Amino acid sequence: MTFQEDRVDDFLKVFDESKEKIRNFPGCSHLELLKDYHNPAIYSTYSYWEDDNALDNYRHSELFKGVWASTKVLFAEKPVAFSSQKYIKSDIV
Repeated sequence: MTFQEDRVDDFLKVFDESKEKIRNFPGCSHLELLKDYHNPAIYSTYSYWEDDNALDNYRHSELFKGVWASTKVLFAEKPVAFSSQKYIKSDIV
């Protein structure tokens, strides 16, 4: 997520106020905030979700709607989101 430079502190406040609620949301086992090494206006969240259903439940929750409403107005660029799974060599066919 790339934020307007003068709004980074606003985002950090939103994240700080919501991080424990997100971490305690059913299906979430990990959440951390990562800051770009070179650009102090770029951040990523990194989270572990039990499965797609747990993540979808979060994305449709009032918690997410509130966090997203407070966050999206702070962006300088369109955010990018993607889901990954742990790579396990035995998964290769």
